[in-house]
Amino acid sequence: MDLKAYIRDVPDFPKPGILFRDISPLLADARAWKACIDGLADIVRPHRPELLAGIESRGFLVAAPLALALGCGFVMVRKRGKLPGRTLPHTYDLEYGTDTIEILDDAVRPGQRVVVLDDVLATGGTLAAAITLLRKAGADVRGAACIMELGFLGGRARLDVPFGGLVSY
Repeated sequence: MDLKAYIRDVPDFPKPGILFRDISPLLADARAWKACIDGLADIVRPHRPELLAGIESRGFLVAAPLALALGCGFVMVRKRGKLPGRTLPHTYDLEYGTDTIEILDDAVRPGQRVVVLDDVLATGGTLAAAITLLRKAGADVRGAACIMELGFLGGRARLDVPFGGLVSY
């Protein structure tokens, strides 16, 4: 199935000059969404994950059903202040400033096999930060996967784990 046919281009969003790739039509079509999850399962399964980590917020949409399909757990990587209880934070550099992501401090057991998921790999900054954070918690990060890769932004080069994507632009 051609998943690109279910990804809508939205020009000038969120600001002029940006072409946003919207996965809403993909999510709305049951056959396309199942094909997407099945394709990601094929990418992720060889890493034998015990846990999938989804990056806020569209990464949750990818990681949670995939975890269910693969029979493994799911953990949320969230922006600062969004998780209840004790958290483990990681601050990373953005193009203009910094951001902080967190996981619950007991979300990962030392040595647990983890694969990180998001909807899109763009510059790779957030995905690389999530990998660093999970390693800080003791995870054995085996790989990363996304629905889409914006290859012209070079994000794959920032990752030190195997990466797989279903659609490339």
